[in-house]
Amino acid sequence: MSNNSGSLVCAATCWGIALLGGVLGAALLMVLAGWSVMQAIFIGVVLFLVAGALLSWLLCKPLPAPGSVSIQPKTPGEHPAKAAAKPAPAAAPAEAAPAAAPAAVKSSQLAGEAELSQRKGEWKYEGEAAAPAAAPAANSDAGESAPETLSGPRAGGADDLKLLKGVGPKLEGTLNELGFYHFDQIAKWTDAEVAWVDTRLKFKGRIERDGWIEQAKILAAGGETEFSKKSKK
Repeated sequence: MSNNSGSLVCAATCWGIALLGGVLGAALLMVLAGWSVMQAIFIGVVLFLVAGALLSWLLCKPLPAPGSVSIQPKTPGEHPAKAAAKPAPAAAPAEAAPAAAPAAVKSSQLAGEAELSQRKGEWKYEGEAAAPAAAPAANSDAGESAPETLSGPRAGGADDLKLLKGVGPKLEGTLNELGFYHFDQIAKWTDAEVAWVDTRLKFKGRIERDGWIEQAKILAAGGETEFSKKSKK
């Protein structure tokens, strides 16, 4: 009998058993549980389909064809993993390399050799270019000039630099540390001196933006600016 014929017989048997189980289950539900005919038939059909599919899948799997499974021969008592891990035969050691020939020993000095050794290092190729000179470092203080500073305020005391717009207590302290205590010092700043001071302040550009020089000229002459009037109120 071929595999196909055996599978068909097995499937028919499984579905026949499932049919009997479905009929028996429906009958028991009608007799014992008092179910209606339609309810019992429905449950019987479900039992028939589930049982038939399950039995066919479990019992009717096709068997492997004869000769499809091969068994590898192995040495009696030898584990397959050990047989696979057998190392290949080691190669024959290479012949030792012949010993190097002894270096030639200089017997005597050649004519003119002493003169050549004295001139060593006195010549060079004409096409050899000299190393380029290093570029001069850029001047970071270009366009700046240090203004006149004081080591301390004059006899009358330091001016209240906070009357300048944008100058608070902290910035006033910074200006005093740089040597500026009076309005007439700030009023004399040139553009180069403004650049020097500006690089040493935390908030750069404030001198020109807030007009310190114009305000300092007015305050140094004893006048008042709009900002100083508001500060005194």
